[in-house]
Amino acid sequence: MSFINWLRRFFGAQDMTVGSPMSCLLKFSIPLLIGNIAQQLYSTVDAIIIGNSRWSDTGLAAVGLSMPIVNLLLVLFMGISTGASILSAQFFGAKDRQTLNRTVGASLFLIAVSGVIMMVAGYYLSPVLIDLTSPPSPQVGQGATDYLQIFFLGIIGSGMYNIISGILRGLGDSMMPLLFLVIACVLNIFLDLAFVEKMGVAGVALATIIAQGVSALLCLWRICTLKKVCDVELRHVLKPDKQLMLKIGALGLPAGITQAVFSTSAIIVQQLTNRLGEAMIAANTAVMRVDGFAMMPNFTFGTAATTYIGQNVGAGRGDRLKPGLKAMLILALTSSTIMVGGILLLGHNLIGMFTDTPLTMQLGVQGLQTLAFGYICFSVTQVLQGTMRGAGETQVPMWISFFATVILRLPLAYIMAYFNRTPGADSAWPNGQPSALFVSLLISWVVAMLITIVTYRMKWWRRKLPGQLGDML
Repeated sequence: MSFINWLRRFFGAQDMTVGSPMSCLLKFSIPLLIGNIAQQLYSTVDAIIIGNSRWSDTGLAAVGLSMPIVNLLLVLFMGISTGASILSAQFFGAKDRQTLNRTVGASLFLIAVSGVIMMVAGYYLSPVLIDLTSPPSPQVGQGATDYLQIFFLGIIGSGMYNIISGILRGLGDSMMPLLFLVIACVLNIFLDLAFVEKMGVAGVALATIIAQGVSALLCLWRICTLKKVCDVELRHVLKPDKQLMLKIGALGLPAGITQAVFSTSAIIVQQLTNRLGEAMIAANTAVMRVDGFAMMPNFTFGTAATTYIGQNVGAGRGDRLKPGLKAMLILALTSSTIMVGGILLLGHNLIGMFTDTPLTMQLGVQGLQTLAFGYICFSVTQVLQGTMRGAGETQVPMWISFFATVILRLPLAYIMAYFNRTPGADSAWPNGQPSALFVSLLISWVVAMLITIVTYRMKWWRRKLPGQLGDML
């Protein structure tokens, strides 16, 4: 058996309604985890290369300033991807090929429409949104604006990749999206190095959209050739099923709103970060890049939970729900604990990849040490909320995220900063201590975990499950 055939057999489309739950989840999650890490490399490589170029901390701050806005304007794609993934998993589990075909067609139609909307809105709103964050200097503000405008000119590539890869994951195929993403990441690195010295922040944005466009075209090719599972027909794209589009929207809207809440709160917190100076912006950018990798196991097993539960709900396999959930919690807690150990041991080295400025490095290491325990808490939250989404309940995770992120974290960050000011003309932190940003985030993660655990143990959220499945979860 050739290596490629072995990969297809082991990591190909997974029917998670049969076989050992732990084995199914590992086969699905390993390539998904690698893929999530690879996707995180897009922004991380951008930050490392720009931070170590002649643009230094100013360029690093510009990239960091733009990221919350990128995430805010990607909420349409997030919602469509989530809804399409859930429906694909359920129809795949139910072996309903015809409805699955129409779901894929409706999703492709939504990609085209949302892509045009995001391209136009993102390009013209970029300068306004950057101004709202109160950049610490004109150079940082202009760099962030350049990054955003170029990024949104190629936004349809990002949307196509995220949505089609979401469908493929719903079908149990996490191998091919991984392969395509690795190809795109390698391409992105070479393009970054080619463009950055002459174009600065604009160069890394251009490299990103070219690489994302390549991964999008490869995903489109994959879904069109997956004949054993579904058929992509032009008529389903040009005349999409309106009911299915509404279902995708109903399932995906809460996830999109959740992402919007996270991104909006990040923009508001960014204003506080900007008041603390360029060194803090650069440090926070480095921390958030490391944070992106630390979160990968959590997001991976949250997605695995959605797919596993979705497929087994669709197939009526209630007997597999609790064993699968137990396996996911074991995997998530183990991987997040290992990740936290690595962060605590290697924090200084991790921040040192982005900058060699002493103050920036000090702030970054302190931020990582503060957040470390929170990653373990977040792993529990992601698995339980992913389980709810797979069962068709997407509103509960949205409201929990809204409370923890907006109602709790935002005012807490500003209050802590206010009461930790060191007034005076020569003061290092006249607008508040940087610890306020990280401690408030840690508290919000812990509270979100506790609320999610309590809510999960209640019966009422399982009302959307058919038959007796709710009692078996």
